[in-house]
Amino acid sequence: QGTAAQRVAMQWSVRINEAHQRLRDPVRRAAYLCELFGAPIEAERNTAMPSDFLMQQMQWRESLEDTDDVGALEDLADEVAAERKRVQQSLGQLLDGADDPQAAVGQVRALMFIQRFRADIDQRLAALDA
Repeated sequence: QGTAAQRVAMQWSVRINEAHQRLRDPVRRAAYLCELFGAPIEAERNTAMPSDFLMQQMQWRESLEDTDDVGALEDLADEVAAERKRVQQSLGQLLDGADDPQAAVGQVRALMFIQRFRADIDQRLAALDA
């Protein structure tokens, strides 16, 4: 029984750690809530985004590629952070206030794009500091 109990305890420990990681990350938490309310994200299969969002992404990418100025990159990072905050607030309203998980799915996918782009900015800043 000791071995079986240890195995069960380990399985629960793994599940608890996975849940903790999911709940700590705003994007993963929002994706979980959408899925819980019957609106799966399906980011791998559904990459459709509004045209204004895609235009913004293209402008950000061009800005990232066109500069090696640390100050300009930090300004871009601030702009991205402000947009992330706006999207997170919208997402919160859709999930908590409007109870609209279908609309929230688009905001989760937008946060995924923003998170990846922010990582690209950080990578460029690190390369310039090296």
